[in-house]
Amino acid sequence: MEPQKLLSSIPAVNDIIHYLAANYPKTPDSLLSLVAREAAQKIREEVLAGERLSLKREDVFELASAILERKLQPSLRRVVNATGVVIHTNLGRSPLAREVMEAISEISVYYSNLEYDLASGKRGSRYVHVEEIVRELTGAEGALVVNNNASAVLITLNTLALGKEVIVSRGELVEIGGSFRIPDVMARSGAILREVGATNRTHLRDYEAAINENTALLLKVHKSNYAMLGFTKEVSGKELVSLGQKYGLPVAEDLGSGCFVDLSQYGLPKEPTVQEVLLAGLDIVTFSGDKLLGGPQAGIIVGKKELVAEIRKNPLNRAVRIDKMTIAGLEATLRLYRDKKEALEKIPTLHFLTIPPEEIKKKARRLKRALLRVCPEGVEIKIVKTISRVGGGAMPLSNPASYAIAFNIPKVSASRLEKKFRDNTPPIIGRIEDEMFLLDMRTVFPEEIPIMVEAFQRVLGDVYG
Repeated sequence: MEPQKLLSSIPAVNDIIHYLAANYPKTPDSLLSLVAREAAQKIREEVLAGERLSLKREDVFELASAILERKLQPSLRRVVNATGVVIHTNLGRSPLAREVMEAISEISVYYSNLEYDLASGKRGSRYVHVEEIVRELTGAEGALVVNNNASAVLITLNTLALGKEVIVSRGELVEIGGSFRIPDVMARSGAILREVGATNRTHLRDYEAAINENTALLLKVHKSNYAMLGFTKEVSGKELVSLGQKYGLPVAEDLGSGCFVDLSQYGLPKEPTVQEVLLAGLDIVTFSGDKLLGGPQAGIIVGKKELVAEIRKNPLNRAVRIDKMTIAGLEATLRLYRDKKEALEKIPTLHFLTIPPEEIKKKARRLKRALLRVCPEGVEIKIVKTISRVGGGAMPLSNPASYAIAFNIPKVSASRLEKKFRDNTPPIIGRIEDEMFLLDMRTVFPEEIPIMVEAFQRVLGDVYG
């Protein structure tokens, strides 16, 4: 059909609106109008581009319905993480404990004493709600919480080294994800980077040789998201502290993924805890709240009381401060750490990291049994041994053992199966490995198993009709 005839056969916008209103009666008129115009415009563009050679009214109505369905769904949605990556940055990093969500809900729905001192009846500070418990758990003299760890590093450098030099090993000039790099953060802070040593080897003498009248800070950056092997050498925080004391210079360390529990007890690589680093004498330590700590997104600054107080006074603090929901979530998370056993059971990140492989296998068996009950002949479901990842830029060499469900559906490729599960509501995100689509059970909550069974039934319905 001629393009002009196709264009003239596109239903009027009002007709599309009437169709949508009949099928989606509770939808606001403004949204119906927006969708109708968008659908009509898309059809016009397809016709003019030669992508559509025939057209029925139903095609336009179907497109409009699809556009409206998409707009009615929230953009930020819950997904089932069956990738086996525990701290999955793309999937929201650390899920929060139930107790944490209850605390956030209570503070979000009602008014709170965010900046109100209940004892005096006067204005208070939002930082007091988490400062005391952070100090209690870490042993630090002072504590400050900002909106993420990049902000923590930024405001620390801006406060302690504006216009002055900060000495860092070349082997620690890390990229922290999303193309954000320590040198870039340092440049924005107004501090001057002074690189020392070689990529693979840095000695204490390299730091000492670089110290001059313009040196303000010695900075150590924990290599949490990569590892160097072979002919390597790095200077410990304790050695830097001794050097700093010799020259009257503060020493700071960016830990990246802050950790309060020694995870090496559970078969994971040794990761320095915040407490251990502070015991080495570091003046300032910064770390994330939403990685190994398992809380909401936050950047935590701990260390010497007078330095933390100086950082708190920085005008930048207003720009990077945390909101009431983060404070509520972080405080509730930290309260769980008062009892190590409770923390390991209730904080999902810690639970998923430390769960024994046999417990993961039990979850896999439970899912397999449920899938087999709805599985037609010719479809194979099996449990396979695999490895998970810690994620979040932490423990890059760690490969914890796990178990996954694998599928063999005749004439259905792994990539097609992956997309089918991803298109589910809620989306189920797995991974493809050795041309098999896997659902790694390490990161699956037990209550999500019925959701996965329902998704599998929908997949079978699409495939077999």
